[in-house]
Amino acid sequence: MNSYFTVKNEINSEYEIKRSRFIGYIKPVKSKDEAESFVASIKQKHWDARHNVFAYKIREGNFKRYSDDGEPQGTAGVPVLDVIEKNDLTDVCIVVTRYFGGILLGGGGLVRAYSHTASLAVEAGVKIEMSLCTRFSLECDYSFFGKVNSLIEENGGVIENTEYQDSVFVSGYIPEDLFGKLNSVIVEASAGTYNLIEKDKIFAKV
Repeated sequence: MNSYFTVKNEINSEYEIKRSRFIGYIKPVKSKDEAESFVASIKQKHWDARHNVFAYKIREGNFKRYSDDGEPQGTAGVPVLDVIEKNDLTDVCIVVTRYFGGILLGGGGLVRAYSHTASLAVEAGVKIEMSLCTRFSLECDYSFFGKVNSLIEENGGVIENTEYQDSVFVSGYIPEDLFGKLNSVIVEASAGTYNLIEKDKIFAKV
């Protein structure tokens, strides 16, 4: 997998039907522990709610989990997970809190309500693509540093950090398939004096 989709922001949205109030929370997460911690925080916040339904999907191990949290089986957690799957999202957790309004929605009504609330949360969270990137570093003198920022950005890279010492140390990342081209540009622009040092691989938004 060289790329995947997640959401940019932790955010929430609300939906009300037949006096039942549904609050959809969404958060980008990197692990099962982070997802479970997020679920626990929402449950603590809404301790007085009738249900805190959740679903999440983690890229590592392609792990998925959902819970109906007391709603009839298949009417809550599965629809929320289905929204995650249909939006091709990974490393994301959605919690839908329901305050019961006294009017039963029926099985179909519950499915639609949870699905709609989860979809609103996805829309609010802003879908983004994460690409497999190569992290790099570069040490250069101050005379060449004036060119470095523009060369990196013009060729699809992102600068993470710059340290000013006797030399300038620049670190950043770039989509894996563009690393070779950027390195060639750096070598050519410096007449062979400088080149990028490859560090490791990360998934990042570029």
